[in-house]
Amino acid sequence: MKLRSPYLVKPGSKVKLSRIATDETGLFKQEEAAKAVLAGHRETLARLQEIFYASQQKALLIVLQGMDTAGKDGAISHIFSGINPQGCNVSSFKEPTPMEVRHDFLWRVHSQVPPRGMIQIFNRSHYEDILVPRVHKLISAAKLKQHIEDILEFESMLHDNDVVVLKFFLHISYKEQTSRLKDRIETPEKHWKLSESDFRERKLWPEYEHAYNQLIGETSRKHAPWFVIPSDRKWYRNVVISEILVEVMEGMKLKYPKPVMDPAKIRL
Repeated sequence: MKLRSPYLVKPGSKVKLSRIATDETGLFKQEEAAKAVLAGHRETLARLQEIFYASQQKALLIVLQGMDTAGKDGAISHIFSGINPQGCNVSSFKEPTPMEVRHDFLWRVHSQVPPRGMIQIFNRSHYEDILVPRVHKLISAAKLKQHIEDILEFESMLHDNDVVVLKFFLHISYKEQTSRLKDRIETPEKHWKLSESDFRERKLWPEYEHAYNQLIGETSRKHAPWFVIPSDRKWYRNVVISEILVEVMEGMKLKYPKPVMDPAKIRL
């Protein structure tokens, strides 16, 4: 399936996040115009998801990654609000538990892969398990290379088994993160979102950016592409991601399954 998004990271390309705009708004000059388009996308996604769920021919795995405060939760709530909850799940991956550490690093992820007919959203993902160790120098270069190869093989296997994988990096600037953290500090209703780790990891912004450059560049494939989404403007982030989802789901050309009985012969 050919994707036309300008935010698609083509396989084999070099990624340098510092040179990619975070505040772009494309053809939209005003937020209200983008919101109107997003509403249309939500209606289309709801219709497509019903066919997707009924056909049980494909599964869809959506990976959301980004710096702290990039807006993963917000993207989920705004884009998928019209989706039937029976056909969509969200998995969040935090620091591995002692039991998870005793298994291979993909063990906890594989159990969350969606069955055919379902949409699964990863709020953070298997990339977190090589990103953080890389930044904190807890993993050797050889082990990192091996884990990247493991991920490539894992995503290839999913593709071979009818799982469509789409990976989105929500790209915000350091200045925008500062603004969002300040808002959380000053808004009592958002205090629950505050985390010591957010402020601790923020000091390693350049290291995380460098790590993402490598991971995104080396793991964007035709069957499991990365998209770097400008996310300083939340409303633009939402409309761009929803547009890609509509394009992909329409491109599947799925149809309702044939009925198991002839409706014309039913008499009530």
